Amino acid sequence: MFAVLGQGGMGRVLLGRSPDGRLVAVKQVHPGFAHDPGFRERFRREVAASRMVSGAFTAAVMDADPDAPTPWLASMFVPGPSLSEAVAAGGPLPQSSLGYLAAGLALALGEIHRAGLVHRDLKPGNVILTGDGPRVIDFGIARAIEGDSELTHTGAIIGSPGFMSPEQARGQEIGPASDLFSFGSLLVMAATGQGPFTGSSTPHTLYNVVHTRPDLSRVPEDLRRIVEPCLAKSPGDRPDSAWVLRQLGPIAPAAAPWPPPVPQLIDTQQAEMRELLNPPAPRRSRRGLYTTLAAAAAVLVVASVVVAVNLPQRPGPAPAAASAPPSGAAVTTPVNPDPLGPDNLRRVDLCKVLAGWEAPVLGALTASSPGRGLDCLYGALNLGIGPRLLEGVPAGELEGLPLYTSTFGDSCAAAVPVAGLQSVVLLTEIRGALSSDEKCTVVKAGLGEAVRRIRAGGHGRDMAPQSLIGLDPCTLLPPERVVRLIGPVRATVLEDLHQCVYHGDDIFRLTVEQGYPPHGPEQAAAGGVVPVEVGGRTVYRDERPSQGSPACVLTWQHRPMSERLGENVKVTYERGSRKTMQQACAKAEEVVSALLTWLPKP
Repeated sequence: MFAVLGQGGMGRVLLGRSPDGRLVAVKQVHPGFAHDPGFRERFRREVAASRMVSGAFTAAVMDADPDAPTPWLASMFVPGPSLSEAVAAGGPLPQSSLGYLAAGLALALGEIHRAGLVHRDLKPGNVILTGDGPRVIDFGIARAIEGDSELTHTGAIIGSPGFMSPEQARGQEIGPASDLFSFGSLLVMAATGQGPFTGSSTPHTLYNVVHTRPDLSRVPEDLRRIVEPCLAKSPGDRPDSAWVLRQLGPIAPAAAPWPPPVPQLIDTQQAEMRELLNPPAPRRSRRGLYTTLAAAAAVLVVASVVVAVNLPQRPGPAPAAASAPPSGAAVTTPVNPDPLGPDNLRRVDLCKVLAGWEAPVLGALTASSPGRGLDCLYGALNLGIGPRLLEGVPAGELEGLPLYTSTFGDSCAAAVPVAGLQSVVLLTEIRGALSSDEKCTVVKAGLGEAVRRIRAGGHGRDMAPQSLIGLDPCTLLPPERVVRLIGPVRATVLEDLHQCVYHGDDIFRLTVEQGYPPHGPEQAAAGGVVPVEVGGRTVYRDERPSQGSPACVLTWQHRPMSERLGENVKVTYERGSRKTMQQACAKAEEVVSALLTWLPKP
């Protein structure tokens, strides 16, 4: 029996049992990659290289099928909390535990590097704390550093910003020394609860990685003399894992290598596993999935027949601390590498994509009216990103992607899905005078050209350093801060490119949008917008009746973009059944106050 544990830019993760009865984790590659022969070849190479890794401190790859309709990779399931969870639950690790952690990671990296691999994404979420030491997981994005260089090319950034190396942040070639930099950053986080380079945004964090010398004053002295050379900006100045082991010296065995919260998390997970493998007769509808299991298997993998299920939540509320990653996690969200995924599309200027293209019937296109949001008008043709088409019907494939069309009213529209977002599409649309056949011919051709050009790159937005438009809205607040604000979070959902929704006892939405300022003449004319002072900043509360669930809506302009338009941030706090509107607005103001301390200064 299997459980769906999570879904990300590269695909989804399943928990299951192999034919010989062992628990495994299965990583299924996103269908958007499966049609690309180049990706399959890279995946095949990664699997072959990963199978060469062995050792007590890694998770063994058990099986894989790069040629399956949906390629998959199966690895041994590793029980235990991630380092992120452990630090969130119990704070920084004690000095004795730091020695075990450092030694285990150094041994794991030694095995990985001897196999000719670079991990490329060593971070707290990819380290599992088991009863007898740490385990390094996720070789799904490791690349062989020997052999054909055509499959590993300079310029592709793979990793997590808060824990990547300077050369990785620059998109340069990387080697084992890059993993040693990540190793040093990870130890700082384990020792202090905070990554050494964490900034207020992803660009800020990357700048720190490349240019800033970290403050190591809170790192124990014995560990600092190991960490400091690992964090050298130049790869040639960093030691290797063998040097780390020599500096650590013999690690004395101990019955309990980790602080008490870690064994407690392990016990909880084992109890959940027993319940999963021997489920009681159902008494009521139960939804959700185990937070601890999701973290432990978040990158792994299996074959067999897959039966997706919803795992039951244990009775009673989960501890808030255990559900949140440590400081810094807000800027280490895995990046969706698909050019048609949200992380790339946020940075694409749609008014550059089709400029100069010779469209059927319409001729050479020029952007005539940049939209306030995610759209651009090229004369009669609109190119945009938005919700699924009204009355859209399947119409085959376009550039390897599912195509949907709609002829609603006097318009014809065509759309392909945005990778990783279920209800968001890249679309073209024409309304008006052309015949129905001409309109549909133009929108299909225009959409195909847009997909090709976006994949080719070179159409980036011109964004100020303080801009929020290019950032994942789910990274603007650290997860542990969200938990402190609204309590345990059952799900964090990226609903579209610029809106993140947090589901707990209450629901709040965080939206970044381009539009008129909330205090501008357009809003004044509409009425119902009231200024409120929050954290020394004037924000605007929308008191107009809500069309959906009762909610308190607070908006402010983060920075102006032109005389009339700017980047606005909107917090929508939906009132739960136990809250008055006044209480909901008080919560919304707490969220705004927290955001104002984390966002880059305009």
